Amino acid sequence: MEQRPVVLVVMDGIGITDKDNGNAVMHAYKPQLDYLMSNCPNTTIKAHGVAVGLPSDADMGNSEVGHNALGCGQIYSQGAKLVNESIETGAIYESEAWKGAVNHCKDHTLHFLGLLSDGNVHSHINHLIAMLKQAKNEGIKRVRVHALLDGRDVPETSALIYVDQLEKVLDELRDDNFDCMIASGGGRMVITMDRYEANWKMVEEGWHIHVLGEGRQFASCKEAIETYRQELGCSDQDLPGFVIAKDGKPVGTIEDGDSVILYNFRGDRAIEISKAFDSKDFKEFDRVRYPEVYYCGMLQYDGDLKIPNKFLVEPPHIKNTLSEFLVNKNVKSYAVSETQKYGHVTYFWNGNRSEKFDENLEVWEEVPSDVIPFEQRPWMKAAEVTDKLVAAIESGEYKFIRCNYPNGDMVGHTGNYEATLIGVEAVDLQLKRVMDACDKANAILIVTADHGNADEMLEKKKKPEDKAKPKTSHTLNPVPFIIYNADVEIAEGEFGLSNVASTVAKLLGYEPMKEWNPSIIK
Repeated sequence: MEQRPVVLVVMDGIGITDKDNGNAVMHAYKPQLDYLMSNCPNTTIKAHGVAVGLPSDADMGNSEVGHNALGCGQIYSQGAKLVNESIETGAIYESEAWKGAVNHCKDHTLHFLGLLSDGNVHSHINHLIAMLKQAKNEGIKRVRVHALLDGRDVPETSALIYVDQLEKVLDELRDDNFDCMIASGGGRMVITMDRYEANWKMVEEGWHIHVLGEGRQFASCKEAIETYRQELGCSDQDLPGFVIAKDGKPVGTIEDGDSVILYNFRGDRAIEISKAFDSKDFKEFDRVRYPEVYYCGMLQYDGDLKIPNKFLVEPPHIKNTLSEFLVNKNVKSYAVSETQKYGHVTYFWNGNRSEKFDENLEVWEEVPSDVIPFEQRPWMKAAEVTDKLVAAIESGEYKFIRCNYPNGDMVGHTGNYEATLIGVEAVDLQLKRVMDACDKANAILIVTADHGNADEMLEKKKKPEDKAKPKTSHTLNPVPFIIYNADVEIAEGEFGLSNVASTVAKLLGYEPMKEWNPSIIK
């Protein structure tokens, strides 16, 4: 039997639900997706919670754990769950990195930098609080917190909830021997948390705020948030950076002899600031002053590139990925996306591995993303990604081809419903080109997603009379799984993203690995 190529399309952020809380997937003009779901073998699969290795089904999925699961066919403890386990057992405090950070700054300052929320996607405030308490127990004298504001994985104007929670803890811990306070902050989409080197200016701005103490000064974090909201009317993720000062002097610049812990556990938006702290020959921007500090991350965000060098919690050691399986079968594969999700179809797909398993059998292509707010150009680079995807299909060179369209997620995160409609429609428009290319090449097409987002663009109202607020975070909804151009039957059972690898292998004519979760098709 001839081995037919398999093409996998990940429509990032496209969940499926019949509920309408600003459901941009439901209301978008999407004739291709509607056709596929009406005429092809399909089901919905879980993309959040325990299905992707997170602590509970109350935890929304994300692109990183989603692509891990898609690419390895298994469920590993991820992110928050890893850190929770390490804190519960105390293993985190026995790590070389924790001990090193504490010992380094005994007579100086311990700084905690990270996203301040309970969104459980990049960080969790409980992790920060646990480490603050441990720092005091271990005799640290001075602690400063550099709080990045969320409004993306949590309600868009919820920052003061977390600030108040943190301030209460700091007040309880503070005494003559323990000096602790918030030193700086700003919105996550304005400073520090850029990813995939799309906008180094964000990281440079964060460096000036956190390290140098250069920025607009306020007496407290609460004052900064309330002032910016009144002046700008923007959501938390877009609040400008700020510095907490007393008598005109920043209360927590980062100096020689200090230690810095980045308490985010998710890697994509932690890598660039880690490079700025870890690399002596750093050239992405002028750091002005490069303090001698002990720097460590919550996790090692890139195991191959060793970023950062020191970290508190071991990441999951993902084995038996689909890419490795296909390389062992001498199958040539191709991956493409634009910058915003390029790392997801490569690094995360390959089990948190930057390097290819085989340079000759794996081809990766990146389409540079525009550095512009996504709601201003919601079609993003969907057409350009499709150009490369179609060319790869038509080449006949590859047996497995994968791509990611970021639109539903990246535009969905802006909270702009109208723009998200266009983002969903832009992806659907490209699906027709992909389907036509698969027809010509006799290829099988799988269409799925890594988590929901565009399917719920409004926060649920607590009271009927309340005005609906934009929702910028991921959802708990399942995602579509569709097979086009193949006469197959969906198996019975409940499936998740980790069942996709076995399905791909089966469609390629291989017996799936015993370590993988079962195929979605019979």
